[in-house]
Amino acid sequence: MASGVTVTDDVITVFNEMKVRKLQANEDEKKKRKKAVLFCLSEDKKHIILEEGQEILTGDVGVTVQDPYLHFVKMLPPDDCRYALYDATCETKETKKEDLVFIFWAPDGAPLKSKMIYASSKDAIKKKFTGIEHERQVNGLEDIKDRRTLADKLGGSSVVTLEGSPI
Repeated sequence: MASGVTVTDDVITVFNEMKVRKLQANEDEKKKRKKAVLFCLSEDKKHIILEEGQEILTGDVGVTVQDPYLHFVKMLPPDDCRYALYDATCETKETKKEDLVFIFWAPDGAPLKSKMIYASSKDAIKKKFTGIEHERQVNGLEDIKDRRTLADKLGGSSVVTLEGSPI
């Protein structure tokens, strides 16, 4: 936590809700489950907070969001940094698996000061996200728009689909 930035309780709550999948969840609860969410720094640059309105709910998939992965990529700002959690679903020939992926978005077009504070604050949020197996630093759309890159990281060459789209 070299930057002194702290993580708000809302961020930790969202992470815990995404991490824990309730087997007995009813349909309404399942629809409210977050598929993807963005986090940003507060205006005063002292806290990591939820970015208002930048989320995809599982209930939106197939209704207002046709391709959750492409929708997620479009949520990333072209000229500033963000942290993100993406609940990736991968299918191999043998099984279907879901994994949370922590993404540090630092596009080339972001101001240097923003890149520096987000990079120095990344450990603060990562320490709160216990159990995350997959992490990616992405520096531009070329690094993230092809879902194959993420699929390879999640399951190697055995992945057949990511979010229902053939790879």
